[in-house]
Amino acid sequence: MLKKMLAVLVCTFTITSVFSSCGKEAEIVENSSLESVDDTVKSNVSIANFTAPQKDDTIITMNIRDYGAVKIRLFPEYADKGVENFIGLAEKGYYDGLTFHRVIQDFMIQGGDPNGNGTGGESIWGGKFDGGTDPHLINCAGALAYANSGSLPGSDAPPTSTDGSQFYIVTGTVCSESDIDYYKDAGYNISDEAKAIYTTAGGTPWLDGSYTVFGQVFDGLDIIFQIQNVTTDTGNDKPMKDVIIDSVTVDKYNGEDLNWYITDYEGYDVQSAEQETLPVEQVPVKNFTEPEIGDKIVSMTLKDYGEVKIRLFPEYADKGVENFLGLAEQGYYDGLTFHRIINDFMIQGGDPEGTGRGGESIWGGEFEGGTDAHLIHCAGAVSYANSGATSTNGSQFFIVTGEVYDDESLSAYENYGYSFTDEAKEIYKTNGGTPFLDGGYTVFGQVYDGLDIIFEVQQVTTDENDKPFEDVIIESMKVGEYDGSGVKWNLSDYEGISPAPDDTATDDTVSDDTAGEILE
Repeated sequence: MLKKMLAVLVCTFTITSVFSSCGKEAEIVENSSLESVDDTVKSNVSIANFTAPQKDDTIITMNIRDYGAVKIRLFPEYADKGVENFIGLAEKGYYDGLTFHRVIQDFMIQGGDPNGNGTGGESIWGGKFDGGTDPHLINCAGALAYANSGSLPGSDAPPTSTDGSQFYIVTGTVCSESDIDYYKDAGYNISDEAKAIYTTAGGTPWLDGSYTVFGQVFDGLDIIFQIQNVTTDTGNDKPMKDVIIDSVTVDKYNGEDLNWYITDYEGYDVQSAEQETLPVEQVPVKNFTEPEIGDKIVSMTLKDYGEVKIRLFPEYADKGVENFLGLAEQGYYDGLTFHRIINDFMIQGGDPEGTGRGGESIWGGEFEGGTDAHLIHCAGAVSYANSGATSTNGSQFFIVTGEVYDDESLSAYENYGYSFTDEAKEIYKTNGGTPFLDGGYTVFGQVYDGLDIIFEVQQVTTDENDKPFEDVIIESMKVGEYDGSGVKWNLSDYEGISPAPDDTATDDTVSDDTAGEILE
């Protein structure tokens, strides 16, 4: 598996300008001047990652929201520029409120970008700097290092010359003897001491020599390993729910216990941590979980049709729910129309211009709503329209009608790269929906009463732009509380209504072009 990962990662990170080019030789920085270190010297260099700090040495405390504090030992003796930069940024409050925008299980968690997408950030000196590498420090589990964008085109400078503010903390995997042999055959110089660490503590040995390692987690490594299991967007490894750095502070080491290894954490169980944040293939679908009495719900009254009640999911779409509630409480949606309706697909509204080109969030402009694998685009799902990414969410939303699918059509989607749990498949085969939208749009609610109204609305006559000839008007959107009045998730729950037998979708019923049409 590691051999395959090595080949894939080199390509991926070059493309995304986050990591790139794994160097074959480590280099050491002395007075900011790079000097080559031959293999003999590197083989004899002792590894310093797990050397204890002295009392009153400068350390870093990173407080991660909902997770806790992570403490990091720094190595100014081996990475002077890297440490100086990180301390300077921390003292300015640069990292406070930023996120870990890229998380890959069994590899690393990456943060420090004010843009939150891997394209931004700069050093305390402005722009990039060269942090260099030192063979005393390796990319073992818990190592703190700078991300870089590789060597600049046409330059002889090493990849570490593009260090900035972005950093990563290694989780990695425990290597086997054959893995180490593979890396050595590929040209990596791994000392016996480094080999012993990689085969016990684990890490990412193929990164050594190309990234500036400047710190090591000595408390809170269990937090880092827990974070690496969060559900992420398969396209860019961004967590579906933000992992936020509340603060990064500069402190003094006061003799605290040193817990360098994941095995040092009492009761930490990798399996149980993974069960809390399951991979997408195992995440249970939560669209049909009944709200608790007193939970906030939204009642949408459609002129000439009636009332539609929507259950919200702040636990999986906090920003999306906050935005929808805020706009509803402002009366933003009152009087607007469903400007775009496609039978057996969805009804779309929430644009004050009524054209699909308008609207904004409660914060003004667009916002990032993300996606969460617990919520799918089954019939009755409420989701934000966007113009190509969930970072372009605004006020426009759609409610899914979709179609009922069979095994053959779902298999066809899987052949195109879509992934569905067995539970999601059963829902799409019984309740119906639009499975090709999963992962691309922010689902934040589910109709629990009035689904028959949504299915009635979808049958109105429309023009060539899918705009109804007769306006479908939202008279009001009110925020209330769930009173325990019962739920009717399925169309079959409504008297006299059920999908027709010939409504079953085939693999060519809805094209990828149609999927891309839910745009603002």
